[in-house]
Amino acid sequence: MKKLISILLIVCALSLCVSLSACDGKDRKCDRYEMFCIYDEETSTLSGTVDFTFYNHTENELSDLKFNLYGNAFREDAAYKPVSDAYKNRAYYAGESYGAMSIENVENCAGWNVAGEDENILVVNLLTPIYPEDTAVLKITYTLNLAKINHRTGVSENCINLGNFYPVLCAYSTEGFIEANYYTCGDPFISECADYSVTVDVPENYVIASSGKLTGESFANGRKKSSYVLEDARDFAMVLSDKFEVLSQTVDGVEVSYYYTSDANAQNSLNVATESLKYFSDTFGKYVYPTLSVVQTGFCYGGMEYPALTMIAEGLDRDNTAYTIVHENAHQWWYAMVGSDQLNDPWQDEGLTEYSTLLFFENHPNYGFTRKGIINSATSYYRAFFTVFSQLNDEADTRMHRHLSEYTSELEYNNVTYNKGLILFETLRNSVGDEKFFSGLKKYYEDNLLKIATADDLCACFIKGGTDVEGLFNSFLQGKILI
Repeated sequence: MKKLISILLIVCALSLCVSLSACDGKDRKCDRYEMFCIYDEETSTLSGTVDFTFYNHTENELSDLKFNLYGNAFREDAAYKPVSDAYKNRAYYAGESYGAMSIENVENCAGWNVAGEDENILVVNLLTPIYPEDTAVLKITYTLNLAKINHRTGVSENCINLGNFYPVLCAYSTEGFIEANYYTCGDPFISECADYSVTVDVPENYVIASSGKLTGESFANGRKKSSYVLEDARDFAMVLSDKFEVLSQTVDGVEVSYYYTSDANAQNSLNVATESLKYFSDTFGKYVYPTLSVVQTGFCYGGMEYPALTMIAEGLDRDNTAYTIVHENAHQWWYAMVGSDQLNDPWQDEGLTEYSTLLFFENHPNYGFTRKGIINSATSYYRAFFTVFSQLNDEADTRMHRHLSEYTSELEYNNVTYNKGLILFETLRNSVGDEKFFSGLKKYYEDNLLKIATADDLCACFIKGGTDVEGLFNSFLQGKILI
């Protein structure tokens, strides 16, 4: 996710590495979501069913499955709110509004209940235990009530944002299923790869931006049914609108589409989307999905990433739009294709994504951003924040390896994960040289494609290249280095 550069300027002036399983490729069985959902614009509800096939890739016998119900974070009485007070006015454009995800039924199971620290976990008791390499099939029926909010999930001012719109299987670690509360700092999502087949029923005048590739469409009685497929993906997202204009271009066999509601520089936005996709493919490794949807929509932050779909906030100027598109596109490599633990090590994808953004602009100077300018900006914001922080607190906490719940504010989160993460990779590049730096990133992509990588996995890719960088990483992650 990319926070707004302008918001950071204003606010600054005022003031467990776990090894996780995932799909390794087409020769490996994956979980499968077959979904059908209907959007009712009068009630702002999405009614859906999920035929879910679980493949037990763990080494354990499992008696139940757990699913994240991210939509329940939008309840009025939610303990973990979707936005902080700092972003509330940007998010709730028509006054505070609420939503919820209701589970109506789960079939082919021994029982189910909604649990978790904040009514955010669906627990399904299986009919019989499943052993490694066995499968279980469930059918989940649910209703998602959407709040009026400029956020990942909700009715924004011009669009309907459907991120995290279905029950999502919790990732599995050595300690069991990982339950994720909805923290306002960062992206509280950690998911393993699955295959998706999705059909959505909407009013026929709606345009659908989707993570998947369109495979079929039909019209009847003023409604439209559109079907999509997506393989080896951590999430599936959509944005709906009756106001979209669309520009498309194919690059390296990938259909890139830019959906926008109001952008005087739409062609420039599409250009930066296609150019950044090509640059990252050439620099890190091939983009594995057949399409990429870049979507301008109502969003209280700068942007948000999903596999094969990125959300870009409406109202950004030309430079911020370009920067955000590149940042979110870089997340296709460092989040979508190479996953990480966003709960405990959010710097791993955000810092590398921010540095990848720098790399693109360093090699495309026509957009007006420079390597020196980006580094200097990040360094000055980081120093300014922690100078003020130290004056207000006994000691500044600059650790990078920590859980999302340990951040005291979004400013602290942004400076530690984005800015310090950027500085980490700049320091690493200067230490090992360009040849070993880019070779290490390519190896990181190759070794961890469609997996969830740990910080140790990232560090190891540079060590294997003949450079001992463990001390450098540790000094940053443990908060020992002075910047």
